Formats: sequence, structure tokens, C-alpha cells
Amino acid sequence: MQKNTYYITTPIYYPSDKLHIGHSYTTVAADTIARYKRLKGYDVMFLTGTDEHGQKIQRKAEEKGVTPQEYVDEIVASIKELWKLMKITNDKFIRTTDDYHVKTVQKIFKKLYDQGDIYKSEYEGWYCTPCESFWTKTQLVDGKCPDCGREVELTKEESYFFRLSKYQDRLIKYIEENPDFIQPVSRQNEMLNNFLRPGLEDLCVSRTTFNWGVPVTFDEGHVVYVWIDALSNYITALGYMSEDDSDYKKYWPADVHLVGKEIVRFHTIIWPAMLMALGEPLPKQVFGHGWLLLEGGKMSKSKGNVVDPVILVNKYGLDAIRYFLLREVPFGSDGVFSNEALINRINSDLANDLGNLVSRTVAMIEKYFGGTVPKERVSGDFDDDLKRTVIETPGKVEELLDKLQFSSALTEIWKTISRTNKYIDETMPWVLAKDESNKARLAAVLYNLAESIRVVSILIQPFMPETPAKIWEQLGINDSDALAWESAKEWGRYPENARVKKGDAIFPRIDLKKELEELEKMTIQPDESKTADKKESKPAPDNDNKEQAKPQEKDGFITIDDFAKLDLRVAKVLEAEKVEGTDKLLKLKLEVGNEIRQVVSGIAKYYSPEDLKGKHVILVANLKPVKLRGIESQGMILAASDDKDLAVLTLDKAMESGVKVS
Repeated sequence: MQKNTYYITTPIYYPSDKLHIGHSYTTVAADTIARYKRLKGYDVMFLTGTDEHGQKIQRKAEEKGVTPQEYVDEIVASIKELWKLMKITNDKFIRTTDDYHVKTVQKIFKKLYDQGDIYKSEYEGWYCTPCESFWTKTQLVDGKCPDCGREVELTKEESYFFRLSKYQDRLIKYIEENPDFIQPVSRQNEMLNNFLRPGLEDLCVSRTTFNWGVPVTFDEGHVVYVWIDALSNYITALGYMSEDDSDYKKYWPADVHLVGKEIVRFHTIIWPAMLMALGEPLPKQVFGHGWLLLEGGKMSKSKGNVVDPVILVNKYGLDAIRYFLLREVPFGSDGVFSNEALINRINSDLANDLGNLVSRTVAMIEKYFGGTVPKERVSGDFDDDLKRTVIETPGKVEELLDKLQFSSALTEIWKTISRTNKYIDETMPWVLAKDESNKARLAAVLYNLAESIRVVSILIQPFMPETPAKIWEQLGINDSDALAWESAKEWGRYPENARVKKGDAIFPRIDLKKELEELEKMTIQPDESKTADKKESKPAPDNDNKEQAKPQEKDGFITIDDFAKLDLRVAKVLEAEKVEGTDKLLKLKLEVGNEIRQVVSGIAKYYSPEDLKGKHVILVANLKPVKLRGIESQGMILAASDDKDLAVLTLDKAMESGVKVS
């Protein structure tokens, strides 16, 4: 009997010089679903990769004095190492520079041209290089890219166009008739109301002003627009239009494309229109998740960055990081990553709840029965409620995972862990052990604990690839039938002859205060007395240097070393909103290179939220986070003021966010 298939993809990642934990977010989520489906018996295809063409890549390579291929080769190697560290179980890794991908993209382009869906004309309009997006003048916001707020370039060149407008009505009809196609629903409404219903224009799909891309085979000098190239990866990886298209026939259409919310438009408008033009089925679902906001505090160069996934995994363990990413934030919503929140999760959920449950159970089985639970057992109070809770959990977890609700699925598992810990308090095994006549009842209690842990260990497998094996070793389970996914739905599968073996704590507790102090030593801290909405900040000593900073000279001058302690960065305002209960404060969401920061600033009397969206401001990036009105502010934006007015410092020339101000 042929297995059910399941095809899941992540977006192919733009090669970045610096990887942070946010890069792992989508891929860990996709890996969790892939592992879950395999455990359920599905034939899974899990695809990830890298998007390596475009003007942006070519310019970065030129800045570094290397070829574009050399530039991306080095970065792709680091991405593959990161996936290995995170134990990502992708079945294929595609690069848009792979020969087979390039050839198929050329065939797709030619087919669309031959059937009249691509035509030649001249493009004159505005182009955003960082977003690789074309815009009309009416679509610009204050003359800048409506997506990222950066400067755009007026471009005039001979180009090919895709008849995107031709598919507008079909797309609207398809989305309305298939409500699960775009998830969450908020993304669906955004695509319909902001893009499709107002009307689509034909899309420019070739460039002639640079050459780092897929060449158009029938017109020398043209390269394929990077998004046509990148989106095609989902089918080129399966052998579409190749001599062997068996994988395409087997796995397409994709069950789900997992993407960040900022690229939902490309995946739900351009991509399905292309597939309609090719006469191919559309993916079953595109899920646009939220952003993982990264807490502030720039690390010193010698120590690395606290959001560096390599440092985090080496410091806290892979499963702790994966658990936090999937548990802390409902998938689809924005969330904030902080070391304090991570440590609290480790101590509370992993060390106290799960780790302590395993440790106590194994210790009691060893102490009272020499390591093996007797077969003679007597039922008693609280048993039925525990069993019912445990056996109902797998079904709840499956239902939630099928909807990509990772956090809720883990919540259900931890409810079972909590119920099992409560069962210990209810039955009090240490009291039962005092009377020999209670031996059979004690055996039943300890068996029920071991059996509950067995079920939990099976259910956490998709999320935490290393922990289950550690639990099985301590519980003495080596029977594969007792560890199969479906066995979690049956009570009583803990092996009769299993011999427990106490081991090290699965998740050792972390001294929060001490750990945060250690992390503080790794950062450059500003003066704590300055708040986020003040106009100046006094730099603190560099914590990597044991000598204290010298006092400011009496003449008022500072040295270049003093100034170097400030980390000033270009930041783009993504969102702005007023802080409730105050007429002074605005809460800003800032893009700082690959990082997202939240800053609270006292400028609401001078600027409305709409005034700031899309602007490029100057951020003091290494200012210690503070809370204003209960909201964490992760830095400070610079402004000038006199007695009557205030002006936020902005740039008069296009500059990418994250660039250092010096």
C-alpha cells in the first residue's frame, strides 16, 4: 500500500553575512511538521535552500571584491552547517545557482513567452533593490518603497512583462473559494483588500542593467526577474520539466509553503498566477508566520551575539532552543526573543516540570523496587483521571499540529506533564513505601508514572529530537513498538521487564541571576540612568576591558575611543503606534539589518505614527534595554530639539538598515 505523501517547504533563504536565531524560526517549524508527518507514516518531502541571484547580491559581491558565486558559496556553507547543528531533516537543499534549476527556469520563461503570457515592452518605473520589487509612482509611500521604506531607483529599460493582471479575477475567486489557501486569515484579508481587489498591473520579469541572474535564452542581455527565478524552486526541486519528473508527479501540489509575513504577497499572488499560466495545480496552503523580534543589546566582537544560534545551542542545548522557539510565540503572531525568557522557560518547563518528573520517577523505581516495577499492581484513587488525561492528549496534539499550532500543541503536552506531577503529590509514593502491605499499590503508582512519561516522550519527538532518547535510556525502554507514534494512544505499553537507569539531569536548572550577569559581561552597556526617550546617552566602560573608562576631560572633549563605545546604526521604521495612557510616547518597530528592535520614544507630541513609517532613523543600538510604561525599549533613536520643536534624525540618501554610523 502506497504511503500518503506530504510536501512542506520553507522560503529559500537570501544569503546573509550574519545568521541569527530568527533565520532558524521557519525552518525549525517546518522540520517539526516534517518529523511529525514521518512519525505518522507519511512519505515526506521537506525542501529548503538559498535564493542566490539578483542585483543586491551582485552589488554586495562587488563591495567585497569577489565574484557573486564566491560570495554566495561561502555563506551557503554556513547555512548548511547551521541546519546540521539544528538537526534539520530536510530531504532536499536547492540553490538557485544549481544548473538543473537554471535550465528549468529558462524553460518556464520560454513556455510563458511562447503562449503569450510574457511579452516584450519597455519598463519605466521605480525599483527597490533591497526588496527586488518594482513599483509604480502611485504605489510609493512618500516617494519610497512601500514595503521597506528605503529609497527607490528610477529605472528605464527594455524588459519582458508577465500578464499578471490577466489572472486577477481567477486569483480572487480561488482565494474566496479556498479559505484555507492563505493562513492566518489576516494575511488573506490583506492580500485581497490591499492588492488584488484594487487591481493588479502586469509584472516586469526581466532586467538588463545587471547580469547576475538566470539568462533569458532567446534574448541576450536579459536576466529573469529574481522572484520568478526564486519561486520556481518549489517545482524545479521536484524535477518539473526535466527528464525525470517522478518527484513532481508524486509530491506536487505542496501541502504547505511556510513563509514570513513580509513575502506572503509574492507567494499568494505572483506564484499562483505563474502556476495558473503553466496549467499546474496551486499549493494547498501558504502560511505566513509573524516576526521573531530580537531583544536589544549588541554583543562585543570577541564574544559574538546572544542571538547567534550557534552560541545559543552550545550554551543551552538544541532542544531547549527549539522548544522555546515553538512554545513561546503562537505561530502566525509576532513575538520577542530574550535570554531571560529563554532561561525562565528552561527552568520552569524543562527542568522543573519534565526533567524533575523523569528524575523523581526513575529514582523511586530504583529505590523501592531495585529498578523494575513489579507485575503485581493494584489500582486506586486518581488513576482513572491520570489515564484519561494522558490518552486524550495525542489526539489533541495531532489536531493542533495539523493546523500548525505548535505552541498550543506543546501546551497540551505540558498539561499532561503537570497532571502527572500532580499525581505524585496525590498518591504520595513515599508514604506508601513505609508499609509493606501497600507494595502492590506503590507498584501501580510508579508504573502509571513511567507509562505517562512514555507517552510524553513520544509526543515531544517532533519538537525536541534529542530529549526522547535520553528519557528512554533512563526508563529502560528499547522496544520500538512501545515507542511508535500510534502507541501513545494506548495505555499500558510500558514494557513489563524494563529496568530504569538513573542518569544526569536532562535539563539542569540555570541560575538566572548568575547567567544574566555572565551575559551582561559579554555586552557593551550604556549608563542605566538614561532612558530611551532622552536625547543623549553617556557611554559606559567596555566590559571586555578590565580597566575602567577614564573620566571625561574637564575641557568637555571626548576621545575617539569614547565615541567608539557607541554603536550607532541605521534603522528603518516598520511600524509605529501610540502607547496607551500617555500623550508623549510612541512604540516603534525598527528593522536593523537582519534584526527587529522595539523602541519606545518620547516624540508623540511632534510626530504621528504615520509620519515615521518607512523613515530611516539613527539608533543607539547598544543602549541597555529599559521598560517604559511596562514596555521594553531596546535602544534609543536620535533627535534634536529646542524650546519649541523636535526633529528626529533621518538620512538624506538611501542606505540599508543595519549600516553602522561612524
